[in-house]
Amino acid sequence: MLIAVYIVLALGATFRSIYQIISKFNEAPLAYSLSALSGIVYIVASIALIKRRGVWRRIAWGALIFELAGVLIVGALSIFAPQLFAHPSVWSGFGSGYLYIPLVLPVLGLIWLSRTGKAAQA
Repeated sequence: MLIAVYIVLALGATFRSIYQIISKFNEAPLAYSLSALSGIVYIVASIALIKRRGVWRRIAWGALIFELAGVLIVGALSIFAPQLFAHPSVWSGFGSGYLYIPLVLPVLGLIWLSRTGKAAQA
């Protein structure tokens, strides 16, 4: 279930950001660039969570930690410095435009990785 949500979010964020960058990048370059970055991170996280052995496990940890840091930093900036964001990104408002899934998902992913640690390293 976790991986399925990651795949849906990866596709949604990536295709939305591509459309935004092509059609109206000059309106909100920071927000649309961050949305594209989040889409790339979700794609990497999805692949790493599917493979989840060896180097992919470390990539999954890195992607999820980066994702959580991104949503926390961008979420805080979008509230305390809204002038930076002419339009919202995937991580704006801690993912409020995506039902806060971008905030909850990396936490659940990190919990899942920590609980499956011993079995996946075999």
